[in-house]
Amino acid sequence: MQKRFHRMGAFLNYLLEKKGPHSIHSPFIYDFSTKVLQNHTNLKGYAKIEKARKEMFSNRNVIETVDFGSGAGEKQFSTYRARVSQLAKARSSHIRYYKLLHRITEYFKPETMLEFGTSTGLSAISLATGNPTGRLITMEGCASVSHVASSLLSRLKVDNVEYAIGNFNHVLSANLETVKQLDLVFFDGNHRKEPTLNYFHHCLTKAGENSIFIFDDIHWSADMEEAWIAIQKHEQVTLSVDLFQFGIVFFRKGVEKQHFVLSM
Repeated sequence: MQKRFHRMGAFLNYLLEKKGPHSIHSPFIYDFSTKVLQNHTNLKGYAKIEKARKEMFSNRNVIETVDFGSGAGEKQFSTYRARVSQLAKARSSHIRYYKLLHRITEYFKPETMLEFGTSTGLSAISLATGNPTGRLITMEGCASVSHVASSLLSRLKVDNVEYAIGNFNHVLSANLETVKQLDLVFFDGNHRKEPTLNYFHHCLTKAGENSIFIFDDIHWSADMEEAWIAIQKHEQVTLSVDLFQFGIVFFRKGVEKQHFVLSM
């Protein structure tokens, strides 16, 4: 209940603070807003995202899942059985955010991408299809959930994705060793302050000037908002964008440090 009230208050603040593209004085963020955020073209790649979402929402198979993130509460992890459709609905964002992930990768063409939290594969398919020549490494704590996602992407012929299974604290370092630079990272695996900041700092070691870091559920709790504020203020972050659901940071050099609250 406390988190629900927090999100309601955060959303009201967002509505009061958000700006349209014409109030943006950064040329880079203006282009990002008009060409990506406000792009309402029905892109070809959306078809696979919509098909994947429909399939996952109707999948009645029951699997045993392990949760290492905020869903485990104070425990290190929790296990339970659930239908794939239940997991997909509980862990999914609105489809417009998956389409946004697709537009971001289609526009910026990141070569090497990393995802925290494969879940049922909807964000992975959105990222991977935006740039089919790029490489996406997607990490998932639960093997049975990862199998659901990999099977889905295989059926839809999305073949530029690599799967890493295990607790992020154990598999992250090994995966970072396989890349020279992270061009895009999507953080959606543990909605708590300390783990989020820990993963952020690890990924910073592979960030370049053109890298993009995307954080999901930045207003999910006061704890996550604190993490988001700390990330905005980090000395390597020069531009940050609050879309309420997503927080996006850039590392562009030679620009004034600025924060934007935008609509899409």
